[in-house]
This record gives sequence, structure tokens and C-alpha cells, in this order.
Amino acid sequence: MSGPPTLTLLPGTLELCILRALRWEPTHGTGIGEWIRLVTDRAFSLEEGTLYPALHRLQRRGLIDSEWGVSEHGRRARFYHLTPAGRARLPQLLSEWDRYVDAVNRVARYGHPALWAQASTS
Repeated sequence: MSGPPTLTLLPGTLELCILRALRWEPTHGTGIGEWIRLVTDRAFSLEEGTLYPALHRLQRRGLIDSEWGVSEHGRRARFYHLTPAGRARLPQLLSEWDRYVDAVNRVARYGHPALWAQASTS
């Protein structure tokens, strides 16, 4: 069953998605990608060449850390988890995202500029 084509993540949103995926428990890279795919109803499908470099960047920045473990398929896998800095950064990213979405929605949905000028003087 095919659905609409996948979307491209906007710059900066992958960090938010990964940190959110790790909010509850340590997860391996494939699990993070699968969670993002499922929670977005397949709107985002991350390739390994996108996901793993992002995980490494977040690890270098101290927002996540990792340790080796065994996946549900019995394979050795690196499990990622949030660090205290990552837990502190997540609410900041969510707040920034809410502001971003609100601003873009205003641009996308607002009427004629004359109506905006009238509304801003009220």
C-alpha cells in the first residue's frame, strides 16, 4: 500500500525528532528511525546516511550518549540515550518549534496585507 511521498525534514528539525524519540528510553538507530517514520505516519523516512551522521553530531555536542547492547533481533547495536544536556535542550527545541510553526502558519493563512495592518492597529 503506497501513500503520499515522504517529506524532507527542514533544517534543524532532525535534532528535535531524534531527541524526542529518545525521551523515554535508550534506543538503537534503527529504532529511532522507525519511531520517527511511524509517529509521522510515514511522512518522514530517514536514510542511514542522514540519521547516523545526525546521531554522531548530537553525541559530539553532548546531547546524547551511547553504549553497546543487544537489539530485539539479537544483534549487537549501539543504544543512544539523552544526556542531562539533551534533556535540557529538548524543551527549548519544542518551544522554538512551536514559535516557528505559529509564524509560518500566520504567513500561510493570513489574508491581504491591508487586513493585517488593520488588525495590528486594533
